[in-house]
Amino acid sequence: MTSFRFLAAAAAAVLALHAAPARAEIPVWGYEVVKTYPHDPEAFTEGLFYQGGALYESTGLEGRSSIREVQLATGKVLRQRPIDPKYFGEGIVAWKGKLVELTWQSQIGFTYDLSTFKPRSSFTYKGEGWALTQDGRRLIMSDGTPQLRFLNPDTLAETGRVTVTADGKPVININEVEYVKGEVLANIWQTALIVKIDPKSGKITGLIDLSPLVAAEAAKGQPIDVLNGIAYDAAHDRLFITGKLWPDLYEIKLTPPKP
Repeated sequence: MTSFRFLAAAAAAVLALHAAPARAEIPVWGYEVVKTYPHDPEAFTEGLFYQGGALYESTGLEGRSSIREVQLATGKVLRQRPIDPKYFGEGIVAWKGKLVELTWQSQIGFTYDLSTFKPRSSFTYKGEGWALTQDGRRLIMSDGTPQLRFLNPDTLAETGRVTVTADGKPVININEVEYVKGEVLANIWQTALIVKIDPKSGKITGLIDLSPLVAAEAAKGQPIDVLNGIAYDAAHDRLFITGKLWPDLYEIKLTPPKP
């Protein structure tokens, strides 16, 4: 998300836990870069997922928002549909041949045919829309608060919520989300952290610090924005991450916490 607000104490608490893992119960995972791919440096990435051999990406900012199908190997945009300029596009997810998209503060979302990007319908929700993923039976939505919402994927009606916590404290600014092997991976907005969330309890079960990648992107000399964008290729167990206005997309492999 891109509302320019100060990080709340809850999000700062996550950073504090990471800075002092010896006292925290949250394991710190490592990572290895497997491969680097080109990424459109003009893409203000909000949502990202992998399906059918391609990446699907949503971009934000009023007047610049779009949904895209992107070739992984080259970063080439294969298909693109601009969003009405009055909307700030946010997270996306696929469900049964449709693409579901949120908008930031307009309290409206849209569905499209996944294969053609032809609009299908719209739906409404209260509050902000930040990101979407799905676990095979429901959609999971973040909204900038400490809560993840669960949506009926067919009606898009809310069916429940869970509060995300770290060391017992609620954590705000849960941004882009991706369901991976029974957990929700999530960017914490304005940090270089990805957290692993148990969707049943809301507890953060792990931290991944990607600050070296953020620093590497910043060192390339062109303006970039925050880490944001997580996609998972379940068939080949590949995890991809990128950021807003980043010229690169990374395939990474997580490594278990050290004893």
